Amino acid sequence: MLSPGRTFTSLLLRPASRLPLWLGSEGRAASSQPKELIKKYVLEKDELRPLYMDFQATTPMDPRVLDAMLPFQVNYYGNPHSRTHAYGWESESAMETARKQVADLIGADPREIIFTSGATESNNMAIKGVARFYKAKKRHVITTQTEHKCVLDSCRVLESEGFSITYLPVMSNGLVDLELLEASIRPDTSLLSVMTINNEIGVHQPMKEIGQICRSKGVFLHTDAAQAVGKIPLDVTDCKIDLMSISGHKIYGPKGVGALYVRRRPRVRLEPLQNGGGQERGLRSGTVPTPLAVGLGAACSIAQQEMEYDHRRVSMLANRLVQKIMAELPDVIMNGDAEQRYPGCVNLSFAYVEGESLLMALKDVALSSGSACTSASLEPSYVLRAIGTDEDLAHSSIRFGIGRFTTEEEVDYTVAKCIHQVNRLREMSPLWEMVQEGIDLKSIKWTQH
Repeated sequence: MLSPGRTFTSLLLRPASRLPLWLGSEGRAASSQPKELIKKYVLEKDELRPLYMDFQATTPMDPRVLDAMLPFQVNYYGNPHSRTHAYGWESESAMETARKQVADLIGADPREIIFTSGATESNNMAIKGVARFYKAKKRHVITTQTEHKCVLDSCRVLESEGFSITYLPVMSNGLVDLELLEASIRPDTSLLSVMTINNEIGVHQPMKEIGQICRSKGVFLHTDAAQAVGKIPLDVTDCKIDLMSISGHKIYGPKGVGALYVRRRPRVRLEPLQNGGGQERGLRSGTVPTPLAVGLGAACSIAQQEMEYDHRRVSMLANRLVQKIMAELPDVIMNGDAEQRYPGCVNLSFAYVEGESLLMALKDVALSSGSACTSASLEPSYVLRAIGTDEDLAHSSIRFGIGRFTTEEEVDYTVAKCIHQVNRLREMSPLWEMVQEGIDLKSIKWTQH
């Protein structure tokens, strides 16, 4: 806590030897350049923050969630697993209330909810846990080529352990071919993992039909529902889902918390990834962080109350964005199925424009060219390549994320800036000039020198 009269800037301008520990060696090395430090850690007074249009990467915490969490950060700090005094009982009661709030959102029993650190851990637990538990009789797992990287990497780990993995292709609209999916199931298939809503293109897989196929074949169904929970109605019983991964920070809750739904009837067994005190039914040892669990529960409760309103409003804003851009710019392609999708995730390819160049030109709007988990790579999105997008179009894609706190003014500003910058970048592009002259670029045989 800063004492009165002390500012964050004055803290950063202290000599290197007296810099706070949280700045680390990076801060000490840069102490001779205080302005760079200040710019790195604090926004300058006259510098405006960019508009936030990246709701698939993360969401701002709803103030009501913070209100629910604060008492458990300050006053009710007991360990929820302490059974001998009131501090533990208070925390345990709050944790169980949160567990019920998560369960109610997806139509589950509270005893089927396991708290985790987020969807990545939940995905790892579900895929590795089920495969390893049933490995004596079943050594085959199915997933799709457009899953989140943590699902694909978990499957690669299983492959290194001798499991057989089928990576199903998707159709050009991003949806799974149900006939191909059914044909891929073998007698030794233990698990199918399919994402409910894709984090890059927003495609909504037909979970009800997939669930029926899996149940009829005796295969467990896991879904990464991080982008779906709280945004569309989901019922694990209706969809016959056996395991579901949930993330707190995708639904206006805190970062660092998530949940895994594990069905009790018919019972799903999984081998735990970490061992210890046996918390969370022995599946996830470690003290449950009560404030984070309370935050996740509050976020789920708010989402359940406001889902219909949020969905209607997000749909309106998404339609506004897409229609205005499409009306003003030619050669713009929407990636993924136009109908079976979550409207808040809009992935557009702007032909003859490099996506990274457009992102830099739109620096006052926070956007993404793909998943935040792989955005450091300059490779084209593997999701777009999986749906058959040409490499040049895959490189020209931008993901617009619209959420609960997005305003019409923000959408209109983003549209205006986007149209202006795409036109400017196309004017600089020789490819665009050739297309305007009627030259078919695919007919040209390019040579390297």
